Amino acid sequence: MMVVGIIATLRIVDGKQAEFEAGFAKMQEVVKAEEPGCLLYALCQDKTDATTYRVMEQYTDEDARKSHGTSDAFKAAAGGLGGVLAGAPELVEVNIVS
Repeated sequence: MMVVGIIATLRIVDGKQAEFEAGFAKMQEVVKAEEPGCLLYALCQDKTDATTYRVMEQYTDEDARKSHGTSDAFKAAAGGLGGVLAGAPELVEVNIVS
């Protein structure tokens, strides 16, 4: 099976970065505890635009990717982020080559 990933771009309302980062940290805790197929779930902030974040995600296979974020605990952690997002996330699905 091929390792797969997602690169997500999230734009945050200016001034809400700390709130977003705290909420995302809660989601990372849930992913680490409940998603053994998730190999990487890293939050990165753009160096030139402090309101733009990228999430690098890596999964053991497509099934692990599809199950990401489906738990009640994840949904509860993610639910509080709606007020900080400046728009819908942009997702790019990738196959990890090396």
